[in-house]
Order: sequence, then structure tokens, then C-alpha cells
Amino acid sequence: MFSGKEQARRPVLLESKRMSLIVVGSVAYDGVETPHGNVERMLGGAATYIGLAASYFTKVKLVGIVGEDFAKEDRDLLTGHGMDLEGLEQVPGKTFFWKGVYSDDMNDRTTLQTDLNVFADFNPKLPESYRSQPYLLLGNIQPALQRSVRAQMNGVRLVGGDTMNYWIADYRDELLETIKEWDFLLINDSEARMLSGHHNLKRAASAILDMGPNTLVIKRGEYGAILFRRDSHFMVPGYLLEEVFDPTGAGDCFAGGFIGYLAEKGCDLKQGHIDRKELGRAVIYGSVMGSFCCEKFGVDRFRTLKREDIDARFREFREFTEF
Repeated sequence: MFSGKEQARRPVLLESKRMSLIVVGSVAYDGVETPHGNVERMLGGAATYIGLAASYFTKVKLVGIVGEDFAKEDRDLLTGHGMDLEGLEQVPGKTFFWKGVYSDDMNDRTTLQTDLNVFADFNPKLPESYRSQPYLLLGNIQPALQRSVRAQMNGVRLVGGDTMNYWIADYRDELLETIKEWDFLLINDSEARMLSGHHNLKRAASAILDMGPNTLVIKRGEYGAILFRRDSHFMVPGYLLEEVFDPTGAGDCFAGGFIGYLAEKGCDLKQGHIDRKELGRAVIYGSVMGSFCCEKFGVDRFRTLKREDIDARFREFREFTEF
């Protein structure tokens, strides 16, 4: 499954039966236009997508901020997936809103409107019950805030997250200080090139691994993803859908599937503490969750998706990549 010299090892399993994944990031409303239609307002945000995807594998505790316009039915969707919302702060004002339109091939999108609203003052404070949990996924927020959340955790065993071109360009030093403390980083190919200064992805990965994380996943949209460790890498293709309705949130769902599976298995990514096969399965489950996200607008696919559907698609991945 992997290339390289790294030897397979059994995963370290954490002992607690009450393990949870802490997810920190945006909870938002989106307006989206694709070749398949237009939705003026739907539930979105990185933490929403990550949390929903991860909830099929492990208990999720969500940290975010919403306004007084946050609908009860959207809160019910999250709690219906077993998500703990003690860390979701609701304050006067409006919830973060983003609006965009996708190109005909849906590989590019144009932002039409961004209203940060209450998210502009987001300063995540973890409830006491969250701080001793072993897993932490930091969504795409300012690196200083990501670092402050990491500092609030007193029992974390596995931490990683996402970033974007804005933070890489304008907050580089802050970002580098933040990811030094991470076990894994999830970014797309253009962000990997920008962060590393290398166009070649293998060289880019080597440079990024020198920055601190021991595991890097480079997401390549419809072309799949590549997972890099110091002496190995693993490539997974994208899942071929007959129709892609809306790719919004697909990368976050990948992150949710990836960390959700590792949390379910009680894995630790420290060097020498992870079975290579478990890492490969985590990447595939990430791809599976990303593919389901694209089948309907926004979070609608998660209203009917079952774990058996997810495992069936995982087996499909195994079959079409076996040789």
C-alpha cells in the first residue's frame, strides 16, 4: 500500500472508552450556485462539514460561534449526529455567511460575498470537559487562534488541521509556529507549493515535513490525495461520481473522514506508533466522505447517509485500486 522503507507497525490504542474528537472552526450559512442549480442559504462552514463526516466514526465535540439567526433545525441536524454542542457559542448578531459560484467544470469558484458577522470576533474557549480529550482537528481559522486552542488541551495525543493561501501569504511566521506543534497537516496541492516554495509535490512534501508535522496529506480534488510520511507515501485516486452537484465542503469532509477513522481506531501518529495500513485506510475513508459530500447541495447528503453506505464505498475503493 505504501512506497518506501517505513516498516508496518501495530497502532497504539488509547485506553479511554470515552474518547472524543474536538473540532474547531467555522459554522456558517452558504449561498451556492453550480451548473446544477442555486441554493440561496444552506448550512455550511468547515467545522460543520468536518464534524458531520467524523461523526460516523467517533464522538464529536464542536467548538464554533453562531448568531441568533442559527436555526433550530440546523442545530438538530448536528445533535442528531451525536455531536456535543456545549462548545458552540451563540451570540447576538448574524451567523457567518459566504456566497459563491462555481465554474462549469466545478474546478474553480468565485466568491461573491463574505460576511464574517459574529465570526469576526471568534476567540475559541474550550469547555472544561473538552480539554482532556485525545483528538483535535483545527479547521481553517487564523493560526494564532489554532495555536491558542492547542494550548488549552491538556491530554491531546493527536492534533492537526487545515490552512489556506491567505494565512500562508500574510501570516507565514505565525503559521509556521503553529504547525510545529501538529502531528498532521491537510492542504491542497497549490497550498503545498505555496507553503514549501517547491513546485514538485515530493520536494514540497519533504520541505513541509521539516516544518514539524510528521504526516502530510495533499488533497488534489477530483484527482485524489497523496499522504506523505518521512520515508513513505501513499496515493489514492478520486472517486468517480456520475454527477457532482456541489463540491463545497468536500475537503473538510475529507478531513473529517481521515481524523474520524483514526480516532475510531485509537491511533497515534507519532513516529513508529502507527500501522501504515491504518493510515492508508484513513486516507481512503477521507476520500469516501468527500465524495458523498459532492452528491447533493451542502450537507443534504448527511441527512440520509448511513455507515453501511460508507463502508460499501470503502470496499469499492479497495476493489478498483487492487492489482
